Formats: sequence, C-alpha cells, structure tokens
Amino acid sequence: MKKKMFTLLGMLIVILIFAVFCYFINKDDKKSDLTKIRVAEVAHTVFYAPQYAAISEGFFEEEGLDIELILTPGADKVTAAVLSNDVEIGFSGSEATIYVYNGGEKDYLKTFAQLTQKDGTFLVSRKKIDNFTLADLKGKSVIGGRKGGMPEMTFEWALRQNGIDPVKDLNIDTSVAFAAMSGAFVSGQGDFVTLFEPNALQVENQGFGYVVASIGELGGVVPYTSYSARSSYIEKNPEIIEKFTRAIQKGLDFVQNNSDEEVAKSITSFFPDTSFNDLVGVIKRYREVEAWPTTTTFSEESFMHLQEIMQAANELDNIVSYKDLIYTGK
Repeated sequence: MKKKMFTLLGMLIVILIFAVFCYFINKDDKKSDLTKIRVAEVAHTVFYAPQYAAISEGFFEEEGLDIELILTPGADKVTAAVLSNDVEIGFSGSEATIYVYNGGEKDYLKTFAQLTQKDGTFLVSRKKIDNFTLADLKGKSVIGGRKGGMPEMTFEWALRQNGIDPVKDLNIDTSVAFAAMSGAFVSGQGDFVTLFEPNALQVENQGFGYVVASIGELGGVVPYTSYSARSSYIEKNPEIIEKFTRAIQKGLDFVQNNSDEEVAKSITSFFPDTSFNDLVGVIKRYREVEAWPTTTTFSEESFMHLQEIMQAANELDNIVSYKDLIYTGK
C-alpha cells in the first residue's frame, strides 16, 4: 500500500514539474513573439502611474510589445540616449525635443504621445504655513530643479505670474542634483524644496516638511512629460508608434476609470519601498490636481503654453511650430 502511495506521489510531482516547465517555456515563447522596445525613462515616480499600469496590466503585450524601461535621469540624457540609438523611445519633458530641434539636429525628435498634462512637483515647506501664498517665498531659499528643466521653468513662470521675481525676491538653488533634492532638504538645506511624489509625502510623513502648493496647479496645462522618437524611426516604424500609443492610452483609461486603491495595486511592484497607503495617498494627490490627461493627444494651445514658459525662463529664442515636432499618425 505504501509503495503505491509513494509511486502515486512521485508521479504527481513529476507531472507538476512538467506543468511548471511547460508554463515557463510557453511564457518565453510568447515573450519571443513580442517586439522589444527600449524606453529611456527620465525619472521613476508615481507621477507616471498610467505608464506602469499599462505595463502591469499587460496592455503593451496586447499590442505585441515588450517594454524595457531604462532609468535615465535628466531630459538631456534621455534625448542623448535616443539620438545615439541606445533606445528606441525617450520619455521626458517635451521641452527636450524643442532643444534638439533648435540645435540643428537633422534627425530630430518628434513627440507622439503625452502621459502627463501638468507639472508633477509639489512645494514643500520646512515650517507649517497656514493659508500659504507664493508671497511667503520672498526672502527665502528654495531648492529648485535643474536649470532649463520643466520643473524649474514652470516654478519660475508661476512666480512671475504672481508678481514675484525669481532672481530678486528669493534664492532658488538649481545646483542640487535631482536625486539629491529630498536628502538635501532633510539635512537642513533650504527653507523650501520642490519634489515629485512619493518623495514629498515621505518628507511629510517623516516630519521634515509640509506640502503647501502644487506647482502643476499653478503652471497650467502643458504636454509636461511625453514620448518621443527620432523622425527616421517614426517614419520607418509607424505601426510600432501606433501600438505604443494605444497601450499608453489604455494605461490612461485604466487610471481614469479605477479607484486610487485599484491603481495602487496595479503599480505596487514598481514601488517596493513605498507603502501601499502612501501609494494610494500619492495617486489621490495627483488625481486631485488633474495631472493625468484623458488622451495621449495634446493641443497646439498647450504646446504653445509650454514654449511660453520656456521663453519666460530665457531658455528659448525661437518658437517651434506644433506641426514640425508633433507626430499625429498617418
């Protein structure tokens, strides 16, 4: 009797091992049928929740694409990766494509889809301030973003719109590297800092600061972060661009049509060091300021507002037309 039981148990183990083996073989075969696309990602933040949802929910695979995200801090470095063919697609602030175009690059980058429509940074104060206004920044020190980058330019534009001179009325430190801004503030540098999430919420939870304003609300609607590729790549691979765009649209739809908790569940694997409750809180915060658009397509008006912000920061001499830099499909 015991011999039969051991024999039966052995057969079940063999069958189980075989089934697992077949599963992974089949999974690899399906993976091999997909087109591999490398994407240079300017930062890793919950701000990009629709993108992570598109990956985790299998929307790219539905379109026949296998996405490899490569963290490439800085829009300038993202464009360099695309221009050198290290990646097929760049994901960064839309201002990067304008810099490349005005720099005279023949095979310049074109934007084909937006993921966010407002600045994703929040202004964090070291001290609690009731009824905060931008006038409270006068005479203070702020750790800002990279000079010429969208976070810093949008912040400066918002200040000017409220009658505050970014140079004369306060001190904005643009020398701190993006990845070090939160740490610099926690260590005692600056009276304020502009941070993406989940860093802003983490600073709050640790008792080192208080979120007092959304730069996105102050800056208005722009194609803030978007996907771009070389003109030649888009011309040769319009089907891939269309498939990629459809997957991102599905990601936007998922975020728009699901609760904060459901979105958090979808993207939690991308943020293993962030608690589930913090994820939910950050998603709620971005939803409240309408950071995510309903569509990957953005208007000429928002593109011109982007360049208005750049001009105000003295980072743009020549306006670029919408039709020259925006790919809208066949």
